Amino acid sequence: MRMLILVWLFLMAGGLGALLIRKDNGYALLSWDVWTVEMSLATLLLIALLLFAAVYLLIRLVARVFEAPTRLQGWRRRRKTRRAGQSLTRGLLQLAEGEWAKSEHSLVQYAEQSETPLLNYLVAAKAAQCQGAHDRRDAYIRLAHKHMPSADVAVSLTQAELQLEDEQLEMALATLVHLRAIAPRHRYVLSLVAQLCERLGDWEQLLELLPQLRKHKVLDDEQLSQLEIKARMALQDKAAATGTLEQAWNQLPKSLQQDQRLLLNYATHLHEMNQDGIAEPLLRSSLQRDWDQQLVLLYGLLNGEDIKQQLKCAEALLEQQPADPVLLLTLGRLSLKDKLWGKARSYLEASIDASGPVEAFQELGHLLESMGKPDSALAVYRSGIRKTATASTTELPKNLGRMTTSSAA
Repeated sequence: MRMLILVWLFLMAGGLGALLIRKDNGYALLSWDVWTVEMSLATLLLIALLLFAAVYLLIRLVARVFEAPTRLQGWRRRRKTRRAGQSLTRGLLQLAEGEWAKSEHSLVQYAEQSETPLLNYLVAAKAAQCQGAHDRRDAYIRLAHKHMPSADVAVSLTQAELQLEDEQLEMALATLVHLRAIAPRHRYVLSLVAQLCERLGDWEQLLELLPQLRKHKVLDDEQLSQLEIKARMALQDKAAATGTLEQAWNQLPKSLQQDQRLLLNYATHLHEMNQDGIAEPLLRSSLQRDWDQQLVLLYGLLNGEDIKQQLKCAEALLEQQPADPVLLLTLGRLSLKDKLWGKARSYLEASIDASGPVEAFQELGHLLESMGKPDSALAVYRSGIRKTATASTTELPKNLGRMTTSSAA
């Protein structure tokens, strides 16, 4: 558009000049010493214009000659930058295709000429790790940091991710300690620290980290709850192994003592340690508040101090869950403990009819054996085996019996 305007103005000026010259050519006299030159004004203007154009072109030519080395360097630089961009794209595609050695070569080849050497070296570190070349991976990480020291967080995060991916947990710990020092509120840093604590089994440190995870909204409430329960259960397991289980339970906040997952884990350890007298009232109180099938199942295994009261508590749950197979199994077990054989049989049969767990078949079969009914017990055991069978039965020949008889003959 600009060029069209210039051409239009030039044509207008030329046309106007032609009209003026046609009306009057003018007269010019040039004198120097003994020399005199006469010509029309139009001719003088034309000669001046040509001389100006010649001088201008000469100056431009000389300038171009002197600028040639700089222009050549710029062209070479742009060419290398273009190649570096193509090499980066090619390296990323090769990494996605699993061509790790080729990807590493493509990424490093023109990294120094790239507009984003940081990206080249970080991706090259990933390609090197995929080949198991940890030394080269760490060298690329150092080069990335050298090219952009201000990107310390991004570089260190990449390093930590690669170390975690390669199960270099101690090295990842050192990297994340550095990251927490320079970016203590960074959400992804906190997330990686939480992952590392979980994988290292450092549950105390994970619990100390939870307020930060909650404050900076690294995880939602449900995820935080799951993580805390997992940590608390792991610490319960540790306490059970060291004989400090009850102390660990008493140190829990009241709200967590009412969590049925933690209560189930605690009561299971108590049952394994033959401390059912402590576990039974806790489970009874929890079940009176909220239904939980796993707690009901464990409740039937406990030998409480008052088995009749225990059975009465379980029977009260029938009003809420009249046909629950696990509750019926628990009632059958408690009836057995109370030596109520007929009631136990009724409850166990009802559990089986309600598609109860395989333990119901085992308990009923054992009861029938004790009652002197081996055939009925065998039928129950067979039903239980059929229920637990998961593999498909191998098809046998229909004439297998006749084949056996023929062989014997």
